[in-house]
Amino acid sequence: MRLTGDPAPATMNSSSSGSGNFLLVPIPEYPLLDCVPNKTVKIVVLGASNVGKTALIVRFLTKRFIGDYEANTGALYSRKVTLDGEEVSLQIQDTPCVALQDDAEGLYCQEQINRSIYWADGYVLVFSITDHNSYRTIQPLYQHVRRIHPSGNIPVILVGNKSDLLRARQVPADEGETLAASLGGVYFEASARENHEGVHAAFLHLCQEVIRALGGGNGEKRRGGLHLARPKSPNMQELKRRFRQVLSSKVKSATTL
Repeated sequence: MRLTGDPAPATMNSSSSGSGNFLLVPIPEYPLLDCVPNKTVKIVVLGASNVGKTALIVRFLTKRFIGDYEANTGALYSRKVTLDGEEVSLQIQDTPCVALQDDAEGLYCQEQINRSIYWADGYVLVFSITDHNSYRTIQPLYQHVRRIHPSGNIPVILVGNKSDLLRARQVPADEGETLAASLGGVYFEASARENHEGVHAAFLHLCQEVIRALGGGNGEKRRGGLHLARPKSPNMQELKRRFRQVLSSKVKSATTL
């Protein structure tokens, strides 16, 4: 899959001794007056807190890793992509975290997440291989998706993020594979920090599954009635503000040594 339009390389690297590279990379949208592709693939990324949902999305769309994110409020990213030789409008909905209730069966789930689940054509369920509690949210989360979409096939993949932290692993790979099979999906282990190829392979697989499920039709026509505002790119002023804060703290640390 090819992303149309390379992101502007407005990058600044932090010290290698820090928490990672902080890169200011805008995610361009297609212009309003541009020719909008006939096919739209709508994907929602779901999971518990601190599993790397936003990092996976940004890594996929920009090939970059930003090591610091504020609490997610649910950004919607829009790009034109070329999938199997055909231009497609790809929309990816980031979401706030979900959490298990005290009985460990139900979920604390914001209404915004319910709307995103209803809107989407495909689902990325994310946990961290270093956090077994995040893994335990996946089955109830999938059941919640099925309550909103009780019939038909649901294109879904399961992603075990942070595969670079093998010494901190709490979820064996075979458990992820078994769970994904029970959900009717495929399991991918990925590292948003270290490996763009693994992240790209996961999203590419889901995009292809969504295209097959739509049968060549448009997901918005199939669902009908639910329309979200045109997605906007991440606020670059906010990203720059956060970068300046990080850079300032590193300069202060260096001067005190």
